[in-house]
Amino acid sequence: MSKTLLEREQDHPQDIVAERAGRRIVTMDSARYVDARNTGRDVVVPASYIGVLPARMIAIHRPRGVIGHDACVGKYGAGIAGLWYLEALGIPAATADGMTADMGNGADLYQSGIVSHVNYVAETCGVTVGMPVREAADLLLDRDPTDAEVGNKIRREVMETLPNGRRVVVTDSIVWAYPEDENTSVLVTAGHTGRSGAKFLLEAKPWGFICHDGGMSKNQSGIAGLRTADEAGLAGACIDGNTAPIGDAFLGYSQGLISAHNDAAARRGVRVGMTVREAAHLLLVGEPS
Repeated sequence: MSKTLLEREQDHPQDIVAERAGRRIVTMDSARYVDARNTGRDVVVPASYIGVLPARMIAIHRPRGVIGHDACVGKYGAGIAGLWYLEALGIPAATADGMTADMGNGADLYQSGIVSHVNYVAETCGVTVGMPVREAADLLLDRDPTDAEVGNKIRREVMETLPNGRRVVVTDSIVWAYPEDENTSVLVTAGHTGRSGAKFLLEAKPWGFICHDGGMSKNQSGIAGLRTADEAGLAGACIDGNTAPIGDAFLGYSQGLISAHNDAAARRGVRVGMTVREAAHLLLVGEPS
């Protein structure tokens, strides 16, 4: 006689390693072992890569949170691509560095893993890169996300402020410029600096800007907005797409290098090859000429 779905799920090996207030941290060797027992209450720690396929397997059961393996990220970022699949569904998720945890061994991932990548929903629970998986799992167990709605996730942080009130603001898109940024903020964003990007820049009128170069693209269209901004007297530069990913301004600010700039930015000292952080500072302290 064939087994029922519930009976088959009960065959999935799961180990409960912590339990509080009816919530549990559950380790397992495969994402396939996440099932209906985990819905709503469990932080699951499966030692599968968190690509899109495992994320689909996990998401249908809607666990409280997920921490998996990053498979050393790999080509096209396939080992962690499921983080954003889960983010779009409002599920906090993270991965462990592949050199800190065995694949296929949930107990080792929980005991030895160090967090390598985090989605936005997990960030709102306090999970950060470099944190032990055990600590991250505890946070996901005890804290509810502050924003689990499907839709835009607006990340915005002031990185540097001058006595006169000017500041460097990092946010993932120029469309999230605020009215108070006009003639005040150097905006470091991660959208492209193409024709449409220039339109948003001219509307925002920041003190300066650094956007992404979009890999330059055909006819250098990824940086075409630099000239438009220069004609308006707006100093700006671009993040080299080989040094930081498009769409993540925080990685752009911390890891990126400058690939291009306009004349207005050059007059403030910005040069190709310098760090984004340094270029943002120069744009901040420089004056229009």
